[in-house]
Amino acid sequence: MQGTRTQTVAVRPAPAAQQSELIPYRIIRSGRRTLCLEVTAEGAVLVRAPYRATNAEIQRFVTSRQDWILRSRERIRERRQAEDAFAVPPIPPADVRALAARALREIPPRTARYAELLHVTYSRITIRNQTSLWGSCNARGSLSFNCLLMLMDQRIIDYVIVHELCHRLEMNHSARFWAEVERILPDYRERRRWLKEHGGAYIRAMKQGALQSLPSYADMQ
Repeated sequence: MQGTRTQTVAVRPAPAAQQSELIPYRIIRSGRRTLCLEVTAEGAVLVRAPYRATNAEIQRFVTSRQDWILRSRERIRERRQAEDAFAVPPIPPADVRALAARALREIPPRTARYAELLHVTYSRITIRNQTSLWGSCNARGSLSFNCLLMLMDQRIIDYVIVHELCHRLEMNHSARFWAEVERILPDYRERRRWLKEHGGAYIRAMKQGALQSLPSYADMQ
């Protein structure tokens, strides 16, 4: 079975883009059938291409989407500026452990209250120091929450709790799922937006605190 091959290229934007610099991009070739363009969170441009696609075809593809690339990079720049404006001091490992212990005390009773409102059950609660998730719910009803939530307003903590409990009704993000969230938290969109815009600052602060890993703390009730 063939693997993937990568190469790095650069394309000069057309005059309409009013840019003079080259746009570098990396080509990742595989057995796929179509060309696909991606701008990463760091602003790097990736082109996923079939083995049969020529470099000329790929360059035309990138050039035709240069405006989208530049807009995407601008959104990334604006998001970084907003994140930098919302600075969170580094969180050392000892503080993360204290947050985990606090979360284990405070999150389970709030989860139980919202579970009653939603008429759902769950099995266990685990508190973690994740770097990509604020909460999760699996098919067995096990719930997981990020201990960094303890640094946030209670409204945000409640949003994550309700979000995960609603997965006990809908294991997806369908319209029915969001309707359940809204039934309990009519302003969930505002809470969700805040977490999306500012949550990354807490993750970075934890990483800056030189935290590598911690054991999980589980509610064994």
